[in-house]
Amino acid sequence: MAKKADEGFTLVEQNVYPVPDIPMKDLLAAIPAHCFRRSALKSLVYVLWDLFVIGCIYKTTSYLDSFITPATLDLPHPYAYTALRVALWAVYTFFTGLFATGIWVIGHECGHQAFSESKAINNLAGFILHSAVGVPYHAWRVTHAKHHASTSHLTQDQVFVPHTRSELGLPPLNPEGENLLGSRVSEVVKRELWEALGDSPIGAIIGSAKYLLGGWPAYIIMNASGQKRYPKGTNHFNPSSPMFGTHHYNQILISNVGIALWLVALGVSIAHWGFSTVLVVYLIPYLWVNHWLVLITFLQHTDPLLPHYRASEFTFARGALATLDRNLLGDCGSIMAWIGAHATNGISETHVLHHVCSKIPHYNAWEASNALKKLLKSHGVPVEGAPGGWREVYRVYKECKFVEDEGEVVFFKNAHGVAQTRPAMPESSASDSGIEVGK
Repeated sequence: MAKKADEGFTLVEQNVYPVPDIPMKDLLAAIPAHCFRRSALKSLVYVLWDLFVIGCIYKTTSYLDSFITPATLDLPHPYAYTALRVALWAVYTFFTGLFATGIWVIGHECGHQAFSESKAINNLAGFILHSAVGVPYHAWRVTHAKHHASTSHLTQDQVFVPHTRSELGLPPLNPEGENLLGSRVSEVVKRELWEALGDSPIGAIIGSAKYLLGGWPAYIIMNASGQKRYPKGTNHFNPSSPMFGTHHYNQILISNVGIALWLVALGVSIAHWGFSTVLVVYLIPYLWVNHWLVLITFLQHTDPLLPHYRASEFTFARGALATLDRNLLGDCGSIMAWIGAHATNGISETHVLHHVCSKIPHYNAWEASNALKKLLKSHGVPVEGAPGGWREVYRVYKECKFVEDEGEVVFFKNAHGVAQTRPAMPESSASDSGIEVGK
């Protein structure tokens, strides 16, 4: 909470983040052993269930659509039939996109080798599932593994990398008008930063909406919000991209073949059923999938409560714990919270656990997450954020503008230069990533 002091400064009572120093062996030991077991059959059942639900949504929508005619409904104006039909199919696209995100999540688990005990089955299933939703499987698998190895590392993480003060061209830190932690900021500095950043409600709404709608293709195609040390033009389709090793070359080509087949399938479908049908039945739900992917992952890794680390203070365990679990759609009530968690296979609700051990399949993640949280809460590590939804995206977008160029553990500051959180360092730290990204 902020309060104005007599001398023209805003002082902030900040949250304290206890920078963890928990060994990985302790984190993994907190998880019941049976949670690490993977079953191709069980994973396949979840894929079939998601497809079954999507089929039911389509059949139900088509059935109800057949009744929206003057012969069965007496509506006051001819346009009312069109409006009702648009509303009905809009509901279809929303829920289909939500459950299709669940398929995306299982494809993502394949990339973590969590679908099955067999690497060949994992990669085949992942290639099929991710290609079906427009994702270059191997390309994203490789960069996503690097993200897991370096989560919240300012120079190594692959996505959701914060902008620093200097990168945004903001005035340098002024020790006379503000402190490094962002707990004491003068009114002059606040105005200076506000004028440079701009943060109107309408601007925040438009900015967050553009992020949700275009963030995923922008990241895949042009590395938007990705690691800034990569050269301009870096993307997930060039097998010679600096994102990949030379041994990934053929895998990236295979991913591109999957995307080419996906585009051909779309073209054939449009030629057969017409663009408007494909648009409503597949393309708009596909845009919803992209939207949910960005919303979920953005909120998992972006919050004023979460630290980012420079190299000297980064460890794999610290990066893994620098994320939040959020109840997707929890701000819309308990029923929508249940639907959000069920449809997307709990990826938003068990994400801290997923970063601690990404090979645990989603159907075991709930139990494993509950066990892990008992340990983390005893250390005071925050693990749960506010429910995931559009309102929370808006709040986080406004509160997370930049981090400082100085400091080994940094937290987001808002458009006034105020940070909600400061670090409390342990006496010692030592670890390594424990993640292999080169295979």
